[in-house]
Amino acid sequence: MTDDDLRGAILAQVARLRPGTTCCPSLIARDLAEDWRPLMDPLRRLALRMAAEGDIAVLQKGLPVGPDPRGPIRLARRR
Repeated sequence: MTDDDLRGAILAQVARLRPGTTCCPSLIARDLAEDWRPLMDPLRRLALRMAAEGDIAVLQKGLPVGPDPRGPIRLARRR
């Protein structure tokens, strides 16, 4: 799975979200592969890069996160 594949999947899922809602990166990973856990680290890294580029928002407890968050993250449309 390439970064372009993952980027497309992230953008597609975020575009489907209702305004003000978020999704877990695991939802995207589960849609992409039966054995989805190996996709989590690449998805997380790419989502953080996409947030830094302004494509999406990455949140923890409803707040934007920095470049190296610890713990669960959520993906959302840019605010």
